[in-house]
Amino acid sequence: MTQETFKEKLIKYLTIYWTMFKIGITTFGGGYAMVAIIDRELCDRKHWIDKEELLNYIAIAQITPGIIAVNTSTFVGRKRGGVLGGIIATLGVVTPSIIIIMIIAALLTNFADNEYVKHAFAGIRVCVCVLIVNATIGFIKKTVVDVLTIIIFLCVFVTAAFTRIETVFIVLVVIAASVVWTLIVSKKDPAAVGHAPGKEESGIKDAAQNNDKKGGAK
Repeated sequence: MTQETFKEKLIKYLTIYWTMFKIGITTFGGGYAMVAIIDRELCDRKHWIDKEELLNYIAIAQITPGIIAVNTSTFVGRKRGGVLGGIIATLGVVTPSIIIIMIIAALLTNFADNEYVKHAFAGIRVCVCVLIVNATIGFIKKTVVDVLTIIIFLCVFVTAAFTRIETVFIVLVVIAASVVWTLIVSKKDPAAVGHAPGKEESGIKDAAQNNDKKGGAK
């Protein structure tokens, strides 16, 4: 592999910063709304990560200190540009918030009771709900794919919706249960845990078996 030049590294880090800056400045409503923007920008448009990786980053971000979207951005930056890339991605995604909050804090007392401002924020909240629901539907289609994942989904949904148990404990319990389930399945059927052969692999095996039969017939 050829070593990156200083110019190439500079362009890469500036791209990381600017991409995360755009995500930060166009997101309203907190971490979960930002996840929807990250999904669209980094998975669908730039293809820096796939949706499975994003789900893994979100799961880890749930059980680590800090804001979910910021932690997720740090993971993405780390993958793209190492430790420095992670730092730059984090700075990029939080810079708009710092600037906007400072401006709002200075002007809020004058505009807090303004009817136009109230209606504007009401519209923003509706948009945020749509973004979150849209991202959630996409993640459900990707992850809830069999009986086990359906059971986990329903159990977690009921627990999170109707109890006051912290999210971090729910995630840890699901991780532990998944590990135990994998160990049980691996003891009963080790092949079930491994990679299932695809169509191409199955076709190769079938062709090999047919050749063996022909050879035996001769």
